[in-house]
Amino acid sequence: MGKYIPNAFNLIVVIYVALGSTSCSYGLAILGSTVGQPSFYKSLGLAMQGEPGYSRTASLIGAFNGVGAAGACIGAIVNSWSADALSRKLTIQIGAVILSLGAALCAASVNVGMFIFARFFAGVGIGMLVTCIPMYQAEVSTPESRGFMVSMHGIMFAVGYGLSSWIGYGVYFISAGGSDSTFPWRFPLAFQAAPALLMLIGSPWLPYSPRWLMSKDRFEEAESVLKRLHDRKGESNHETAIKEFYQMRKQLEQDRAVKASISTFEVFRTAANRKRALIVAAMMWFNMFTGVLIIANYAVLLFTQLGLTGSTPLLLLAIWITLSFPGNVITALFVDKWGRRKFMLVGATGIEVSLILECVLQALYTDSTNTTGQKASIFPIFLFICFWSSCFDATQYLYMSEIFPTAIRGQGTAVGMANQFAAQIIILVAGPIALNNIGWKFFLVMACPTALYIPIIYFFFPETQNRSLEDINAEFGDKVAVHYYGATAEEQDEYAQAVGIEEQGGMLSAKAALTEGVHYVEKA
Repeated sequence: MGKYIPNAFNLIVVIYVALGSTSCSYGLAILGSTVGQPSFYKSLGLAMQGEPGYSRTASLIGAFNGVGAAGACIGAIVNSWSADALSRKLTIQIGAVILSLGAALCAASVNVGMFIFARFFAGVGIGMLVTCIPMYQAEVSTPESRGFMVSMHGIMFAVGYGLSSWIGYGVYFISAGGSDSTFPWRFPLAFQAAPALLMLIGSPWLPYSPRWLMSKDRFEEAESVLKRLHDRKGESNHETAIKEFYQMRKQLEQDRAVKASISTFEVFRTAANRKRALIVAAMMWFNMFTGVLIIANYAVLLFTQLGLTGSTPLLLLAIWITLSFPGNVITALFVDKWGRRKFMLVGATGIEVSLILECVLQALYTDSTNTTGQKASIFPIFLFICFWSSCFDATQYLYMSEIFPTAIRGQGTAVGMANQFAAQIIILVAGPIALNNIGWKFFLVMACPTALYIPIIYFFFPETQNRSLEDINAEFGDKVAVHYYGATAEEQDEYAQAVGIEEQGGMLSAKAALTEGVHYVEKA
């Protein structure tokens, strides 16, 4: 089916599971348009911007986002256990149920306390889904197409962002027409559950991760799933899938020979694993401190400070978020060709330029009578999303899901996402207060860590392009049992023998395989 897609089934699997990603991003962004609905403030007894008591409202808006991030942090930590113990698939299903219930509670909220609890509950589901989905996508993808496939998480994330902003913009006119209905804020919050429920309905059809199946010694099932997922046109006997299965089995045997069991804190026990954990933690903290969620959640307040009124701030937010979709498509099409490091380096540089421009323009024109200057201040915000969506959004989840060994991938991605949500708590709670109190100086706060991130990416982030998940271990100093990427002549002979055995009529028993010096095969 082309360079990026081994077969239609593989593509359908990674897109369908990413419906959960759409619910996550929708839930993370929906408060950005909710704070633009007058009926929301009235229903919960909150003062609007410019009214007496708004400082309390600003603090509560930060709390609404903060508790959501706190719940997501807990969901990510739960994933470190459930993804391995229960499977990637069941973890995704549980996360979808929790998120859907949380969305219903948000929409039904009658006071601030209930809304805070509902945001926390929905956040747990978001944390489970956003941590597990890209990991699952990486494990069902081929080495050559993994960047494209995991980028579906970013693309569907962008769809969720877009839905939240355009639905929020559309229902605004109900209130603008003079209606006192609470529909303009309740319906958008409830809609968060729709993609998750759709994914949940079809989830029994999704295959288990072949690497998870192998970790549970379900080798025949793993081989069958892998052949179906990685079936390629022109191959009569699944030669490439057999090579991948051989490498996975050999790596599993080697890892078990070194260590029979995985501890709760295995991700911190070796120097290589600690390096991986530090990389994903740094990646998530620096990403949050670019200020992307400040803009996504508080752009309406930001645009209002620049003198825009009525539905215009909501419209600009909708356009801003919609631009993340083509950006993620660019990632999907080119990240396997250009590499992860180049994308992140270009993105960090572009974002830094955008933040500096925004800081300067807001310092000059916020609260001024120069409407031309205020309008010019909007441009760097749109320049920001072009760089962030095309270079950071999908790439960070792809990179995080790649660099950990299979045995601790659940722990590793949980470390990364827990750090992201911890950073979100700080950013989102402080955001509305900082914008209200220090204004444009908050962009300076975000520009400084972003500048530091550029050399950190350059010196400490290894490239993972086109390597199998097992091959990537070598980039961190771990031993690879047999290489898929850059295989030696001896390793190519091993693969040829493995494919040859398959062609002779099926897999041998494990005992016979060991006798012949082949360590992976067992009779189907």
